[in-house]
Amino acid sequence: MTDLTTLLEVGGPLAALGGGAAYTRAKHPAVYWSTIGLPISTARLLGSYSSVMEACGLTVAPSRLRVLAVKATTNHEVRPVPPRRGLIRPTSTGLRIRLRLAPGQEPADVAASAERLRHAWGVHAVYVTTVKPGVVELRLVGYDVLRRVRMPRKVAGGLLKVPVALREDAMPFVRDYRTIPHQLTLGATLSGKSMYLRHLIAGLARQPVALVGIDCKRGVELAPFAARLSALATDPEQAAELLPALVKEMEDRYDLIKARQGIAPDTPDEEITSDIWGLPEKQRPVPIVLFVDEVAELFLVATRKDEERRDEMVTQLIRLAQLGRAAGIYLEVCGQRFGAELGKGATMLRAQLTGRVCHRVNDEASAKMALGDIAPEAVYAACAIAPERPGLAVAGDTSGGWSRIRTPYLSLGDAAETCRESADLVPDLPALKRFRPHVPVRPVEAPVSLVKPHPVTD
Repeated sequence: MTDLTTLLEVGGPLAALGGGAAYTRAKHPAVYWSTIGLPISTARLLGSYSSVMEACGLTVAPSRLRVLAVKATTNHEVRPVPPRRGLIRPTSTGLRIRLRLAPGQEPADVAASAERLRHAWGVHAVYVTTVKPGVVELRLVGYDVLRRVRMPRKVAGGLLKVPVALREDAMPFVRDYRTIPHQLTLGATLSGKSMYLRHLIAGLARQPVALVGIDCKRGVELAPFAARLSALATDPEQAAELLPALVKEMEDRYDLIKARQGIAPDTPDEEITSDIWGLPEKQRPVPIVLFVDEVAELFLVATRKDEERRDEMVTQLIRLAQLGRAAGIYLEVCGQRFGAELGKGATMLRAQLTGRVCHRVNDEASAKMALGDIAPEAVYAACAIAPERPGLAVAGDTSGGWSRIRTPYLSLGDAAETCRESADLVPDLPALKRFRPHVPVRPVEAPVSLVKPHPVTD
């Protein structure tokens, strides 16, 4: 009886502790990792490093000098040598460790064993990156960071750089317009495409950048940010007038570059290899970011007159995509579908959009439109996005690299308030002045009086 009582007294707290750990792991994975997961995974890594490397085929035969030294000093068996391990650096989401590869090994060998390492050390995922020749870094992620997105507190930003989402390896996904000037963003309804767009606009609103929008859904997506927009078109007719103004602005900027660098005035724009960033800061025009929401609306036609207007708009968009980067004009094209079936010029325009972000789509063909020509294996990852995870997307570029990302929640009111607070940063662009959207004046609420009125009597 005494033993049973003692067992109950000891087992009760242990059961409560185990239940608390399970609850914390399910509801607060970051807290669980910092308190329990990190020490356990570190102990597993230290205790099984050599055996795990040998099981994964990441060891090499020891050198002759090492064999002679081991035989001369000990009676131990000479075992294969694993990659030299550096210091273990814990993070809020996992671990980092650098490995110096042995002669004859390559980073692809380690990357091929990432899944085995994940199971051996009890972590959510393992990612391999090359630091320098012969050195790779293993990034161990302790839990699913995309289930509840929390952006890092410190993110390296700058002009035309916006940390817009979190990657699956716990690194921020930064939209850098200087590196990837134009991008195509696809996603079905309620896939999180609008949330992605909000983060971009809110991040750029605080920078000295001109924001231009084309929203053919009568402005329901971009109108809340009118206070920060330099121009806004809410239907194809207005877009047909706005795009030529942007092309004229681009040509004027090329003339400025020619005059500054002594280039002949009759030199074609296609042969100018420099850009506005080579100009002195006082003469440098302000960068322009053009957001096109529901780009398919610009391609749809009902009459022959609409077809002529469509061809003109598509031609102007293609010119902006081909030549706009050097003039400081960048494109962010969004839509639900984008492919050759939209009409003439669609494929040519897509080929100029270097960056690709694909949210949940309704069919495999849509995913192939976004990612099929740059990373075919990413198409399957995009098709596997579940509807209950809005904001989850696959991001890639023409280099072939891709990763899963997820955008944190940002309410429309907060994004609009950021634009209103940054309204004084709207640059003066005479060419776009007539397209400046009307910003309604916010009603001023009357202050509440603290003086009680006299009672009304008969």
